[in-house]
Amino acid sequence: MDLRDASAPVRAIKRLLSHHEIATLLLLMNAPIDVLAAPPDIASLSEYGYVEFISPSPGETQVRLTEHGNAVLRGLGIVRT
Repeated sequence: MDLRDASAPVRAIKRLLSHHEIATLLLLMNAPIDVLAAPPDIASLSEYGYVEFISPSPGETQVRLTEHGNAVLRGLGIVRT
């Protein structure tokens, strides 16, 4: 018997995050940060779609959470205020 709603999207965990990656998500929780100040874990988080690069002005690149990154934090019980 399948208890899942067939119309609901299936979201699988892509992989377990390291404590460094979780800390990076927490760092980005309240505001984007400059890409030059970003920790090395940004590359893997970007690969999994948890963060994205934005250019708020010419010559400036920042990193911010995506909706998937916010979902990870919500899954950990961390609520954005």
